[in-house]
Amino acid sequence: MKILLVGEYSRLHNSLKEGLIKNGHQVTLVGNGDVFKKYPVDINIDGRSIKNNFLLNKIRHLIFKLTSIDIASIEAFIRFKRNQTSLENYDFVQLINETPFNIGSYFEKKLLTFLFQKNKNVFLLACGDDYRYISYLLSGKFPYSTVSPLLDNPTLKKAYRYTLKFVSKKQKKIHDFVFENIKGVIPVSVEYSIAYVNTLKTLPLIPNPVNIDKIEIVPFVNNGKIKILHGINSANYMKKGNKYFKEALDIITKKYSNKIEVITTKDLAYKEYIKHFLSAHIILDQAQAHDQGYNALEAMAMGKVVFTGAGNAFKKHYNLKDIVAIDTFPDSAKIAENLEQLILNPNQIYEIGKNARAFIEKEHHYISIAKKYTETWKTNC
Repeated sequence: MKILLVGEYSRLHNSLKEGLIKNGHQVTLVGNGDVFKKYPVDINIDGRSIKNNFLLNKIRHLIFKLTSIDIASIEAFIRFKRNQTSLENYDFVQLINETPFNIGSYFEKKLLTFLFQKNKNVFLLACGDDYRYISYLLSGKFPYSTVSPLLDNPTLKKAYRYTLKFVSKKQKKIHDFVFENIKGVIPVSVEYSIAYVNTLKTLPLIPNPVNIDKIEIVPFVNNGKIKILHGINSANYMKKGNKYFKEALDIITKKYSNKIEVITTKDLAYKEYIKHFLSAHIILDQAQAHDQGYNALEAMAMGKVVFTGAGNAFKKHYNLKDIVAIDTFPDSAKIAENLEQLILNPNQIYEIGKNARAFIEKEHHYISIAKKYTETWKTNC
């Protein structure tokens, strides 16, 4: 089959593409590489000429400040139009998000309109921020989430302006437009599955695909200090709960500076960031989630101990008996306590890492996940 994957946030679509190709399909990935992360895409529509030119980029920001128009979006639109003959007549198309290009509602709708008109079977992932998901988080139905700081302190609206745009009237129009034209929406995690309950066109959850053929397990070797990786994405600092990790690390460093080495990174491109996974034993991923994001899954595939969402809903969905990740919530003292337990009992790092790899092989194998996608598309077209 001929398949078009639209957008990339976390290497999800790249891994799915690799699984689909293994299953004998022809796959094209179009997107912008998610800015600084620079994920591979076959057709890159990023407005990079403007962004990479110092003077033009300055002018771009000034125009945006005055008019809310991003001229880089115009370049992205032009790049898309130049490639439009390569973006039609696919058997199946999948959008990574209801705004997969992230270029403003006007141009976003134009590109989506083309894809809907030129392709019959378009599906959507419940992945990343979207109208339904953010609306659910803002309802406060989860005990904690990426918007908990805002719910606790409404004065943080400015810090959450990017998140809040997903519940704006403009976004609601895009959301409704997309749902009118898709065949179905597929949640990628337990968290999205809960948020999308009773939503029209929602299909069963399909776990994120992980290409384990490209990720070798890194055996735990206790030959000195326990290495802890704290990777920071500035744009998501508050949402990921990084402050809780920082506070926990301050506690642990004072007690066990001779037993640990803390590695902190900031806004690294994917290829650079993933290198640090190799040397770390423990990965601090998210403190306000209920399932794992893509970075966490890749770390688990390497046999790392990951601090992330792994609570009761997650365990129930996968019927888990073993610990595959450290369930983490916004409590610095508890995070520090869990870190201390691992530092004092390194054998647990080995056991949890082994469980994590086994879990990824069973539930996230990219080839079997790719088959689930094609089966779901065929059944619901």
